[in-house]
Amino acid sequence: MKQLIRDIANKGRHTEFVWRYGFNFLPLLNYKLSSSTESDKTARKLVENLLRDGIAVSSVDEFADEIEYFPELESSVEKMLEIRRDELRQMKMNANDTEAIGEKTFNVELLGSELMFDPESIYARFALQDTFLNIANAYFGMLVKLRYYNVWQTFATQSEARESQLWHFDREDQYILKLFLYLNDVDEGAGPFTYAPGTHRKGLHKNIQPEYFVEGGVRRTTDEQMNAALPKENWFRAIGKKGTIIFADTRGYHKGGEARTGDRLMFTCMFTSPASQSKRLLSFPKNLDTAKLKKRQISALYL
Repeated sequence: MKQLIRDIANKGRHTEFVWRYGFNFLPLLNYKLSSSTESDKTARKLVENLLRDGIAVSSVDEFADEIEYFPELESSVEKMLEIRRDELRQMKMNANDTEAIGEKTFNVELLGSELMFDPESIYARFALQDTFLNIANAYFGMLVKLRYYNVWQTFATQSEARESQLWHFDREDQYILKLFLYLNDVDEGAGPFTYAPGTHRKGLHKNIQPEYFVEGGVRRTTDEQMNAALPKENWFRAIGKKGTIIFADTRGYHKGGEARTGDRLMFTCMFTSPASQSKRLLSFPKNLDTAKLKKRQISALYL
């Protein structure tokens, strides 16, 4: 009987109503009762775009006084690149290794693949800024949880597109909001984040089903297959200068990192509902000191 109940619950998790009003009822209620649900004009416009298209683009400059820490984050990344210069040079030599499917040899998580949350870290502080939490909470309509942050170094390669360079959608939750902050100029040759607008769960094209093949246990779709389902003139390529900020619901179809003529460097973080069964969880110290965190930041960690 217990197994039957669990099976029914897990099936219900994939329906909007049960996911929102069952598994996420408390964070939904807390958001409705929160006094911090208002956002500025820039943030409201971004949320509107996210609801409609699944993607919204801004920049550090556009937010002006609303976000902090960009110079500190940029400086921290520059120091890390200098320290790891020789190591990264060797990794770049292996970036075209097409035999290592699942290892993403063209993309390096500079903070490591298993990350311990550090409230003093510039990366944690940047991800947990009120402006970003306001946007994520408003998009989900509930208090969200920070699941992941890292800095990605993507190497230019000449091998055939593979893994995340191919179209796919993430599966951690009903909605998955990722933030991508470009730390260098990203043109067409640097593998810009590319999105199929409206293919997220709230979108007009949510029911498209392009053909796919399975690579490393994951469904992947080529440009030709995606073009047959959603013509390429509808795709959005996030080309932008350093400081460009992309918000995207990666439950919609997307790809990125197909860099050919230049490397790409960016900070990223991910928000999901508290009920998400995401496997990419941040780890937390047993005696995490939350004294320097705001109440809403602690809510975003759901410790």
